[in-house]
Formats: sequence, structure tokens, C-alpha cells
Amino acid sequence: MSQQPQRKKGRPDALLLILVIFLAVFGLVFLYSASSYNGRVRFHDSFYYFKKQLFATALGLAAMYVVSETDYHFWVSLAPAVYLMSVVLSTAVLLVGQEINGSKRWLSLGPLSFQPSEFAKVAVILFLAWQIDRSRKKTSGIWFMCRTMATLLPIVGLVGSNNLSTAIIILGIGVILIFVSSPGYVQFVGMGSAGVAFITVFLAAESYRLERLAIWRNPEKYEKGFQTIQGLYAIGSGGLFGRGLGSSLQKLGFVPEAQNDMIFSIICEELGLVGAGILIIIFALLLWRLCVTAMHSRDLQGTLISAGIMGHMAIQVILNISVVTNTIPNTGITLPFISYGGTSVVFLLAEMGLALSVSSHRKEKTA
Repeated sequence: MSQQPQRKKGRPDALLLILVIFLAVFGLVFLYSASSYNGRVRFHDSFYYFKKQLFATALGLAAMYVVSETDYHFWVSLAPAVYLMSVVLSTAVLLVGQEINGSKRWLSLGPLSFQPSEFAKVAVILFLAWQIDRSRKKTSGIWFMCRTMATLLPIVGLVGSNNLSTAIIILGIGVILIFVSSPGYVQFVGMGSAGVAFITVFLAAESYRLERLAIWRNPEKYEKGFQTIQGLYAIGSGGLFGRGLGSSLQKLGFVPEAQNDMIFSIICEELGLVGAGILIIIFALLLWRLCVTAMHSRDLQGTLISAGIMGHMAIQVILNISVVTNTIPNTGITLPFISYGGTSVVFLLAEMGLALSVSSHRKEKTA
């Protein structure tokens, strides 16, 4: 691997940092609002979920600071080992993972549980930045696309066996980074066709995935469509300005696990269309700053890291909101920074640290 020249470190993107902190704080506030009833009923502590999320957020902010203060080239140099570790952890979760709600997605580490699929997203971004940078002179044509996507197949297969939504996100990150390194529209037609074929086969491989399609089309005909219907009731009852923070009725046991995937419906109920729209605008501003960071990076590695993080955030936000509004079938994906999940918020904040590191090594302005 070629030696990276020393680069002068500047200030990180202040607006990006402000947006991340706002989303982290907003997430904690709404996590408490959405989870207090469930915490009180199930654990006799209305702050149960909030305290766990607060600990994870503090850990994530510490990780974000450490990562942002370290030259991102150091993290890219560790990419092969990090990717291999993600494959090992994803294999381990299939063998000895803890099963929760019918899915094996967690590894128990003493009193803590860890979701390797969240780690895999960061590992893939770093690994593809490392791999594509090494082959920068050969980043065109079908062979480059196939070779790059082939390296993702092990982790996609392992993660996708019990978490289809994360597998889709990983594939989406791969497609975005290939496009960034080799922008050409014609070659992506074949990739898109292959992707559709892969997802079709993957959906047909398990009966419960086909069942989700049926529930999506007619949620009122299935018992498992209850969550979707109640989520839509919450969205509709919020109106334009909402019932007010903490005043949701649907979170009182009507929307199951309201603090998880369906938390956007509670946001709509309490803050209304206006509040939900403002949150979407905040996410859009975050994506814009990540795009600016990618365009002003000093090198290809920085561009790919920022573009990968932007792609991850965009895909996950779109999937979550689409599921909550029943635009697409339920995929079990969380809303970044907002939904309950310690592993998710830790690695999301670590990703933001990478983006801040890239922004602090941006191109110098010329007169």
C-alpha cells in the first residue's frame, strides 16, 4: 500500500457537527417520549430505555470525538482487518447469537449485547474505500463492478440470512461507491437487473418474506398487519401540528415497540406533519453536508468514505419512513439517531466521526 503524504489538519465541518448533535439530542428526547409507557409496563421504570440509549449515545459521542481527531487514512489502513472481523462476527452471530423476537442478530458480551450487522456497515465503507483507492487506475467497466461487488458477497450473504434490510443497505453502499469512482450510467443497467434478480430470489427463499409482501398489500387482513395499521392511525391523528410532545395515544400499547422501527409514526402524531417535515429537512441538510464533504475531500479515499456514509444515511432514512408509511413492505429498519438501539447509535456516531475527520482534511482554497 502506498504511503499517504502528511496533510495539515484543519477545522471539521461545524454545521455537520451541529446537525449530528441536534439529531442525537432529538433522538434521546423522542426516545423517552415513545418508550416511557413500555418501560413502565415491562420494567417498572419509565426511564429504562432512555437510560440505556443515553449510555450508548455518550459512548458514541466519545467514539465520534476519537475518530474525528484521528486522520481517516489510519482507519482506512485497517480496513482489511476490520472487514475480516465483521465477517467473523457475522458468522458467530449465526452460530451462537442471541435470538430476540425470532431473529438471531445479537452477540452477548456479558451484560451487553452487540449487533454485528451495524459494525458491518462501517466495515464495508472503509473496505471499499481501501479497495477502490488501490485500483484507481482500473475503475471502469463491468469487470471492476463485478470484482468490487463480489468482495461484498460474503458479508451480504451472512447478514442477509437474518437481516434483509441491512443486506440491502450494504449492497446500496457498494453501488453508490462504484458509481462515485466510475460514473457511467449504461453499466449500471446490468447491475440493477442483477440486483433485482438477487432480491427476488432472496425474497422467495423464505416464506415469511413472501408473507410480508402479502401483509403490505392488505395489512387489515393479517394479524401481523396490526402494527402497520396502528402506525398509520398515529400519522393520521397527528394532523398538521400534532397532539404535542408526550401526548401520543398510539404509543400506549397500540403501536407495538413504539420506540423501535415505528418511532417516526409517534413523531408524526406528537409533532404533526410540520414537525415530521422539519425532521426530514434536518436529515436532508445532513446529507447535503456529507455531499459537500465528499466533493471537497483532498483524495479519493476521503470522497469514498463521505459518499458511503451519505449513502448509508440516505438509504436507511428512506427505507424507515417508507416502511412506516406503508410505501414498501416492512423490513425492520431503524430511523438513524432516533430509534432505540445502542449498537446502531454508537456506530452511527463513529461514522460521523469519520466524516468530520474527512472534512478537517478538505482541499485548501486557492485564490
